[in-house]
Formats: sequence, structure tokens, C-alpha cells
Amino acid sequence: MKNTCYAVFFYRHLNMALLITLDNVYQLYNLDLSKKTEGIVILSQRHGPGKKYTSHSRIFDGLLLGFMVQGSMKSQIHFLEYEVNKGDIAILQPQVMIDTKSLSEDAEIITIGLSLDFITEFPVLREFVMNNQIRWQPIIRLQSEEIKLQNELLTLIQNFYHKKASPNKTQMLRHLVMVLVSMISEVYSKLPNNKNLVKSRTHEIIDEFYLLVSKYAGQQRSVVFYAEKLHLTPQYLSTFLKQKTGRSAIQWIDHITILHAKTLLKSSNLSIKEISNELHFEETSVFCRYFKRIVGLSPTTYRNV
Repeated sequence: MKNTCYAVFFYRHLNMALLITLDNVYQLYNLDLSKKTEGIVILSQRHGPGKKYTSHSRIFDGLLLGFMVQGSMKSQIHFLEYEVNKGDIAILQPQVMIDTKSLSEDAEIITIGLSLDFITEFPVLREFVMNNQIRWQPIIRLQSEEIKLQNELLTLIQNFYHKKASPNKTQMLRHLVMVLVSMISEVYSKLPNNKNLVKSRTHEIIDEFYLLVSKYAGQQRSVVFYAEKLHLTPQYLSTFLKQKTGRSAIQWIDHITILHAKTLLKSSNLSIKEISNELHFEETSVFCRYFKRIVGLSPTTYRNV
């Protein structure tokens, strides 16, 4: 579905931060359910003149492959800043956050999202999503002689994705996608130190904090809690994160908490009180004030926008 709302990288309204899954992406963005294919979603977006996109955050619970067909974009991927240019491929492993900062007027991206169930069916994909080098080097490009093959394969994949349902459509699409993944995997296998990547202390702290806040933000919003888990002082942790990522510890905690709240508001039928309880707020009124302070809208207003 070309020129439709692009559910991973782009969203025109509000500064939304959402946890995207293959189960909720169609509901969240009112996409054509007839195109739904088990384990795979393919989305395309052109950023034409006059269109304005705010910065926003996304976390996808599967594997994302973003292909920069035209133009460029600036993004923060897993806390670090990157510029993505025409011909580049952005690889986002499960639960890695992306913030889009800016887009060129001619930006065009094709994204392929693969669910966790899809990933578990292919041993090569399981290894792919566990590769530390991808986490810290998420932007790559194929050799110049292979980019033409990549683009032809992308066109073929999109055509299969949009064709009418048939008994073997999903299986054929999966094989085509796996060819593309294999081409990308080959690039990483040729990079130096692919098997022996040693993370710096900076990377270790960021990774450990990210895993903790992703797991506990719905229960714990105290910087002290995370600092103790990381054997750091709260002041050091906040200063470190502010210097390395542009956000303090409490800003990241609030960011992830609001992400979960927005996801529940947009993709579930839970009441505001039930969402407040789910996120371990002592009172619904406290949750509502917290949400409005950060988002600028009440939970009810946000849900109905």
C-alpha cells in the first residue's frame, strides 16, 4: 500500500511513541487488512513536499529492515545518532528503539517487519537478531553491484505482498524475504571483528540500562532502582545518559512508560483505570496527571484523537 501512513518510521500527527506489533499495526494505522500476511508486514512511504513529520519513537517487537530508496533521514537508533542515506539499509533488532529526527523532502523508505514467530522458524534469523555487531552498526549498504539486485528483489517482494491471496503466497513471500536477509547477513560476515565484537563500557551501560528500563518501567519509575541494579550512583547514571544519549535517566524512564501507556490506549480496550493499574500507579488521577504533563493531552483525549 504505497503512499499510506508508514507505521514504523513516519507518522504525521502528534509526537507518538508506540510499541508496534504485527497484531496491532493494522488497527493502529487503519491499514488494509486484506494485505495482512502471517509473520510479515511491508510498508512504503514517500515524504513529499509540504508534508511535515514530527520526531517520534518506535519500538517493534520483531525484526525491522528499512531500505532508504531516496533521500536521507537522521535517526537515533538504540541511543546513538545516525544519518541514513539513499542506498543504506537500517537493521533494527527486536525491541531496539528508533527516533526519527528529520527527513529530506524526497525521502522514500520501504520497511519490512518480521514477527518473532517468523524469526524463530529460521535458524539464520535467530543468529541474526542476536548479533551484537548489528546492534552497534545498524546502518549498512550492499556492494554497488548488488544494489540493483536488492532493488529488483524489493520490487518483487512488494508485488507478491500486494497480490491476491493464494495458498502458497505466504510461503513464497517468506523465501523471497530470506534471500534479502541472506544478502544483508553476508555483508556483516565480511566486516572485521564480526565474531569478536567487544562492547565498550559506554555500550554496556546503555545496553544494560535499556534492558532494565524496558522490563521494569511499567513497575519502577525511580532512578535509584536502576542505578542500584547497575551498581552506579543515581547522579552518575543520569549525567552519563544525558551526555551519551541526550536524555537523563528519568527522561528515559518517562519515555518508555509513556510508550507503554500510549500503546495500551491505542491498541486495547482497557479502561483508563485498568491501564493505570497495569502501569502500577497508586491512583488513576496520578496516572492522568503524569500522562498529561508529558504528552500534553489527557489519556482520554489522546485515545480519542
